[in-house]
Amino acid sequence: MVDIANSTSAVPPTDDERAGALERQVDETLEATSAAASVEVDALGRVLLGSWAEVRLASREAMEDPQFHRIDNLTKEDHRERTLVQLKALADSGRVHRAFPEEFGGLGDHGGSIVSFEELILGDPSMQIKSGVQWGLFGSAVLHLGTEHHHRTFLPGIISFEVPGIYAMTETGHGSDVDAVGTTATYDEQTEEFVVHTPFRGAWKDYLGNAAKHGIAAVVFAQLITKGVNHGVHAFYVPVRDENGEYLPGIGGEDDGFKGGLNGIDNGRLHFTNVRIPRTNLLNRYGDVAPDGTYTSPIDSPGRRFFTMLGTLVQGRVSLDGASTHGAAMGLAIAITYGNQRRQFAGGDGEEQVLLDYGRHQRRLIPRLATTYAQYFAHDELLQQFDAVFSGRGDTPEAREDLETLAAALKPLSTWHALDTLQEAREATGGAGFLAENRITGLRSDLDIYATFEGDNTVLLQLVAKRLLADYAKQFKGADAGKLAKYAVGQAADRVWHDTGLRRLAQTVRDFGSTARSVSELRDTEAQRELLTDRVESMVADVAQKLRPASKLPAAAAQALFNQHQNALIEAARAHAELLQWEAFTRGLEKIEDAGTRQVLSWLHDVFGLGLIEKHLAWYLMNGRLSPQRAQAVTAYIDRLVARLRPHAQDLVDAFGFKDVHLRARIASGAEQERQDEARNYYAGLRASGDAPVHEKDLRKKR
Repeated sequence: MVDIANSTSAVPPTDDERAGALERQVDETLEATSAAASVEVDALGRVLLGSWAEVRLASREAMEDPQFHRIDNLTKEDHRERTLVQLKALADSGRVHRAFPEEFGGLGDHGGSIVSFEELILGDPSMQIKSGVQWGLFGSAVLHLGTEHHHRTFLPGIISFEVPGIYAMTETGHGSDVDAVGTTATYDEQTEEFVVHTPFRGAWKDYLGNAAKHGIAAVVFAQLITKGVNHGVHAFYVPVRDENGEYLPGIGGEDDGFKGGLNGIDNGRLHFTNVRIPRTNLLNRYGDVAPDGTYTSPIDSPGRRFFTMLGTLVQGRVSLDGASTHGAAMGLAIAITYGNQRRQFAGGDGEEQVLLDYGRHQRRLIPRLATTYAQYFAHDELLQQFDAVFSGRGDTPEAREDLETLAAALKPLSTWHALDTLQEAREATGGAGFLAENRITGLRSDLDIYATFEGDNTVLLQLVAKRLLADYAKQFKGADAGKLAKYAVGQAADRVWHDTGLRRLAQTVRDFGSTARSVSELRDTEAQRELLTDRVESMVADVAQKLRPASKLPAAAAQALFNQHQNALIEAARAHAELLQWEAFTRGLEKIEDAGTRQVLSWLHDVFGLGLIEKHLAWYLMNGRLSPQRAQAVTAYIDRLVARLRPHAQDLVDAFGFKDVHLRARIASGAEQERQDEARNYYAGLRASGDAPVHEKDLRKKR
């Protein structure tokens, strides 16, 4: 062990000497635990399967059937027809009905329904999302927003897929801002009908799955108007096509055409010209209109009513969180398997090295593997919370609000991570990764839209941020002057402590005193928790203080103030979401019984936690939370951890449980290993025969 402070030299150690001492300390620390590190792949795989393991395995097994597999060279029209056939097969299997009531052939299993849906990505993402439109959006809207009449009337056809459906919420002019959609549904007391109308081009319903060709009915979100009063957005069941597939009177539309991905889905546009539907086609669980046009609702507040209606459909965000995590895992399984087999450039022994032996290759893939593990654990906790709410076991207004916030926090991170990971996996597999047969580019294209549908990621993080601000404000609701003054003094003292550099100075003295202290404190779970939590709390408090004047400003000035700090607000929400993932990974470690596996996952957990700190080092340095010495230790320790994890990388991706038939990537099927073995054997035989030509470089060395 090297202790720089006790050096007898009168000359201060150089930066290189300090770095070398730090690296040696890291190696000594890791060496003591490396011998016991191993991975029980099957046992770890069972943990990753989560709380609905058997349901997940059954759905995964179903995806081995070639009828559900994506075919890359289909035309848009052929891909759409193939996906339609796939959905009919899914409907016949019954595996997509789990969330529906038993009386309609379901199981009332909400968590299991999401799990079963997530596995469909192994077949074809177009099939997965089209099934999500049919049963997760269209069917769920009828189930959760409708009442007994709607369930009896509409659900049988939806569940059997006799009625392919459309979820008509988004408009050309309004996507995330659903409250401002332009389509109207005006009640006519004389005929007891609603008149659904699109008043201008921007109010066309757009980007709708099943709208271009297959859908024959839609749940349409429109402004409910009765007796001259707009009661806000409500959902209506509207037939759109006849038995021949032709638009019904007053309804028109367009095909969205070829897209950047998911071309097995017939996305399109719809518009309505004074289309009349029965009064009873209003999905009236949260708002109803009597025959005389009187409006009633069990929720008095229009705002709360609106968010309650949308909150019933949170399962889309929950399912995308899981599907995106699966997509990232698939990309890593392909890239790491290939990296363990593909050889490039001669090593010290004259043999070409496998790609994963290169430090940069490890740094590209293993930290992303750590994040994917964090997401698996976080997603399972999200699923449990979702199931508790929708099963009724834990359905309270507070629980629903927590669920919505958690889903809005995790979905952005997982969808962005999937896109980032698939792109890195593509680059890490070179030209082979660019071939469609190796799946990565197809997955990357299909998952691209995940970042903006079921809630634009940036908008979702803004919702999370507003919840954080609301929770922050609750701490001081009704507080007296003494409490507020005490808080202000504490904040001022903390700011002085950090901003003057006193904390940095003290930390630097300790760090220079012993490199061991830097490493050991970074390894400590509580130290990581403190650093990650402190960042979230500080960012939220800082933004909250800056936005405090908004309540006393005119609307335009308040909006300008909010806009000024919007980026900081969203970054605070992102930091909060990262902390949630880290906490879930920390709890997930407790489920690992095998000591060797727990050691490997502890390293992976540290790579994830310290990776978050490394990503935000500028904040930690500028705010005095880390000294420069300890900041160097973060990166040095991650580098060494990544190297220690390299021998276990294949086991860690094998634990995802994907078979060759799920990945369907030739470069991860063993074909690359066969090619490399053939080449090595050829050159070995040539050298043994004595017929190998002498290289010009070798001749020059002898001169």
